[in-house]
Amino acid sequence: MPAVDLPHHKSGDFLVDYEEKVFEDVKAEKGEKALVTFHTVAFEGSIGLVNLLQAVRLQRKGFDTSVLLYGPGVTLGVQRGFPKLGDEAFPGHMAMNNTLGKFIAEGGKAYACRFALQALYGHGEPSLMEGIRPINPLDVLDLILLHRKDNAFILNTWTM
Repeated sequence: MPAVDLPHHKSGDFLVDYEEKVFEDVKAEKGEKALVTFHTVAFEGSIGLVNLLQAVRLQRKGFDTSVLLYGPGVTLGVQRGFPKLGDEAFPGHMAMNNTLGKFIAEGGKAYACRFALQALYGHGEPSLMEGIRPINPLDVLDLILLHRKDNAFILNTWTM
């Protein structure tokens, strides 16, 4: 059998060429918009966090960026923590809240469906993180259609 005679990787080693960028760094043109929709449960996979990071990135690229939390997506925007709200029970526990908070602090707009908030998840508007605008369930589709009319980039986030 062939022997593998390579040194073990060490902390600080590079395993890939992370500096090579294949495509141009696209920036928004004046007035361009982006919408990232979330129909996903917080912590049931990586897609909620990954696309919150994408929303931050779109905002930093100059897009007028909005986030829509509807259905189970409203769970991304509720305050959490343990033992008290805002406390991080373990490293990474508050990653979604922290990323969404950073997005809002940097000028991003966030909306949450009132129907999903109350009827599906038993929360009231005071449960939402500061800066999230609660909206009527009839506004969910209209927000998407308004972005479509503006030729916005729309990133839909779903989990099954």
